[in-house]
Order: sequence, then C-alpha cells, then structure tokens
Amino acid sequence: MIEARNVFFSYDRGEGPILKDINLDILEGRYVGIIGPNGCGKTSLLRHLDGLLIPDEGEVLVDGMNTRDPRVLRKIRQLVGLVFQNPDTQIVGTTVEEDVSFGPGNLMLPPAEIKRHVERALGIVGMAPHAGRQPHTLSSGEKQLVAIAGVLAMNPRYIAFDEPTASLDPLARKRILGVMRRLHREGLTVIHVTHHIDEIVHADEVLVMEQGTIIDRGTPGEILPRIEWLKGLGLDTPIVTELLWRLKRMGADISAEALTLQDACEQLYSMIAEKAP
Repeated sequence: MIEARNVFFSYDRGEGPILKDINLDILEGRYVGIIGPNGCGKTSLLRHLDGLLIPDEGEVLVDGMNTRDPRVLRKIRQLVGLVFQNPDTQIVGTTVEEDVSFGPGNLMLPPAEIKRHVERALGIVGMAPHAGRQPHTLSSGEKQLVAIAGVLAMNPRYIAFDEPTASLDPLARKRILGVMRRLHREGLTVIHVTHHIDEIVHADEVLVMEQGTIIDRGTPGEILPRIEWLKGLGLDTPIVTELLWRLKRMGADISAEALTLQDACEQLYSMIAEKAP
C-alpha cells in the first residue's frame, strides 16, 4: 500500500505550497485515476510516490517504507515505477533493448536475468520485434511503450503514469491504454494522471485535485457524471456521459450516468423502446 499523510510541499518556500495536506491510501492491485486542472499538483504528487520529491511536511510510505529514509529509497524506486508524459525524458539507451536493460542493470542482476526481464517487458508492450532499433527512429507512441517496458523490467508493484497519452494520435493512445489495462488485470497497481477523462471510466477510484489538495474522491460512477461541477473546474467530461446529460436537460427520461458507449446505447435503446407503439 502507498500512504500519504498530511503531505505539504513547495518548490519555493516563498511562493506557498503546491501540495497542501494530502492524505491518501492506494491499495495494492487498484486502478486509481487522478484528475484536476493544470497546475493543481498532480505531477508533484506522483513524484512523491517514488521518492523523487520529499515532503516538506508529512510523510509518504510505500509498503511501510518512508521515502524520507535514504536507506530504502532504492527499494521504493524499484517498487514504484513512474512513466513520464514525454518518453524522451526517460529513454537513455542507444537501442531499445539497451534502454530497457538500464534499470535492471543498475540493480546488479546477473546478465541472464536481465535478459529475461527485458524480453518479458518488451513482450508485454509489443515491442520485442523492435529490440535492436534506435529510439530516435521510433514514433512517439512506440517511445512511450519503450518507456513503459523500461519500468516493467524493474519488476515494480506500482506504476504511476503521468498523462502517458498526451500528444499521441488515437491509435497510439488506444495501444498505450490497452497495455495499462493489461497490467492492471495482471495484478499491478496503476495510478493514472490524465486530462482525458474517458480514459479512467474503468478505474476503481478517482481522485479530484484542485489548488494542491484532494477535493473529492469516489468511483467513476460517483465522480464523472457530475458534468457541471467538472466543467466548473475546467475539466473535460466523458463524451457519452455529456451526451446523456444534455438529453436529460432536454427532457429525456434517462439517468445521464452512463460512462461507456455500451451503457449509453442501452439507455437510449430502452428509452426508444418504451416510446415505441
């Protein structure tokens, strides 16, 4: 479990905290979505989870280990992988295979074990055929898959994604999300910061941040249908949810709480069937 207790943090003490009294528990095996307007502290929060940033006040615990303790930071950063928005910031190898082997190599694992970790990670993300390619020849989506593989090769228990599909085309975005859902199905804890609200409709829990604090949390079904509230925060809303919300405002007899296209179609079909002669 990852725990944050009364966390405050600022980059410049003179400008006030970017994180204010953050308290959360992330249970192992969960899929947690984090949303909020730009500048609300989402990325700063993620960087506290693996000890890249240390709280000014409060504490962050990963499986009981405190990120303030330098003796356990290496273990924490193995357990909590972080995938950045821009994969170019975390790709360091001259080939895909070399890059993915960087993490387990720093753990001083035997070469044969490193090879197994790399092959497994590249297989999961579908990049095994590209093991010998140079990263600069890859598309943005492929680079992001390599970055994910580099984290997987460390055999983490938790993976935090910081807007991993930003600036990707729809096909690449779909591929990245498919990998993330697969990782969750296989038991990894996924923490997903995104501005694409429709990406987290299948999450176990959604946290909403504003001005450095968590202002609400709940299931997607509890948070995402609150269209006017989300819009007031400057956030997008799931397309199908907003469609039904607009129909309900026009007088349609529907719940306006569908999160997926299938749910929306079922509601619309039921509404039409009831009115059919």
